[in-house]
Amino acid sequence: MAISNETGPGPGHTRGDGTGRILVVDDDPTVSEVVAGYLERAGFTVHRAEDGPAALESAARYRPDLVVLDLMLPGMNGLEVCRRLRATGNGRLPVPVVMLTARGDEDDRILGLEVGADDYVTKPFSPRELVLRVRSVLRRSSAPAPVGEPLLVVAGLAVDPAARRATRDGAELALTLREFDLLVYFLRHPGQVCDRERLMREVWGWEYGDLSTVTVHVRRLRSKIEHDPADPQLIRTVWGAGYRFEPALPAPVTPGAVRVEDGHA
Repeated sequence: MAISNETGPGPGHTRGDGTGRILVVDDDPTVSEVVAGYLERAGFTVHRAEDGPAALESAARYRPDLVVLDLMLPGMNGLEVCRRLRATGNGRLPVPVVMLTARGDEDDRILGLEVGADDYVTKPFSPRELVLRVRSVLRRSSAPAPVGEPLLVVAGLAVDPAARRATRDGAELALTLREFDLLVYFLRHPGQVCDRERLMREVWGWEYGDLSTVTVHVRRLRSKIEHDPADPQLIRTVWGAGYRFEPALPAPVTPGAVRVEDGHA
């Protein structure tokens, strides 16, 4: 059992204002049952799987809006399940993943983020905290872009916030939910130094959390948009302060697009 004791209202009192389909993957039936119960009482439709192959089969069958995925699964671990979920999008945006990891296993948490998890919760955890994290990720993934939001174009990158589509030199970029939001944030704030606390607050919507989450996502984003991630020219590290997006020579602007330069969008 890897769920923390907590005071206050129990699961029967959780407000039912959630929507969407959630797939819960955990080989511990007690954890799976409690998590599913909290999510259902929050208004979600929940499917459950106890191992990797069953998770992939359920994901293909039910097309969940989000997967709650235990890292330590028998046979096929959560990292491999996450990789395969990312590789089978079938033209759709990758399904968001909230990973469950053991407390103290920082390397495993980082690996989870590296393979594309959007968030993680460490065991033992509060089911209500998990529900809040699930809602936060889904809110980000389903939030509509402002009407008429222009295409952002800079340094070979073209980002369409409304369509949640990004290309580099004309090739589609496979970005996770958080990577896309992080890229858009940098494009909208060129030349500004953004510390990790600010990025966590503005991109993740968290007032507190593990700042290594930001570090890993910046590294992943660099691997996809920089020509040489080992020597990044777009997302620069400002030692002791954070990161600064520095647009290079802007790409030609297509009709209806706006350039990102000189601190303006």
